[in-house]
Amino acid sequence: MSDLARRLGQLAPDLRGRLVEGQRLSDLVWFRVGGPAELLFSPQDEDDLAYFLARLPEDVPVTTIGLGSNLLVRDGGLPGVTIRLGRAFAAIEPRPGARLFAGAAAADRRVAMAAQEAGIGGFAFYFGVPGSIGGALRMNAGANGTETADRVVEVYGVDRTGARRTFARAEMGYSYRHSNAPEDVIFTGALFGGRAQDGDAIRAEMDGVARHREATQPVKARTGGSTFKNPPGHAAWKLIDEAGLRGFSIGGAQVSEMHCNFLLNTGGATGAEIEALGEEIRRRVREASGVELEWEIKRIGVGA
Repeated sequence: MSDLARRLGQLAPDLRGRLVEGQRLSDLVWFRVGGPAELLFSPQDEDDLAYFLARLPEDVPVTTIGLGSNLLVRDGGLPGVTIRLGRAFAAIEPRPGARLFAGAAAADRRVAMAAQEAGIGGFAFYFGVPGSIGGALRMNAGANGTETADRVVEVYGVDRTGARRTFARAEMGYSYRHSNAPEDVIFTGALFGGRAQDGDAIRAEMDGVARHREATQPVKARTGGSTFKNPPGHAAWKLIDEAGLRGFSIGGAQVSEMHCNFLLNTGGATGAEIEALGEEIRRRVREASGVELEWEIKRIGVGA
């Protein structure tokens, strides 16, 4: 047992969740790259999460991951504790007034499906958003002209001290692919608002979202989704294409031929190669157009 695992076992003897040392994060993220987590914690429920955080020493770093769709883990892995919410945080419950509760671990796609079944419109865009609600809340995920901010009523979470927090939509400070919510808060769920709509009409919207995504994005590849935010007045993919980078590669990392704003692990890529490819894209686009691309994919961990 590592010193960190032993230390936490002494400080939180009544912990009910699962602690795993050295978990390979490459098994948990879509890119299939990255080093191990020093210690991975999967809380049993929100009480267990709050208990753990309240007893976690301030000097221990904490990183939260979800389904790993918008994440690049560096090859040296993650020091400290990595928290990954599981099934207890994946509930989806329709509420009166065309509202919907979704736990942070609920897949965005499942939220869209649950809303359709309940006749709640306004969530079809989630059918084309990879990942889970926790990440969507943090980065204001969106697609097809709708963003998470358009549907949020209030957001629930637990902060680094173990205190439960509730944020009204206005307190989230949403902007394009960004929120100003405190970084130390781990979201556990949110209440969303939609509108009453015929289920068949919603299904047709979802089918359209799926067709568009399959026709324009490398959905079956090892990728992390959209790599860069769209700069004001520009499409990131177009800037990358105009810089002559369609299909460009470094090692096992490649710019998608299908959609230039997607980076691929073609097999055997390292986190360092994917990150280096992204930085080279930023450099060449800056030289070609004067536009500075900003990473949308979250890069975490330490180098090898």
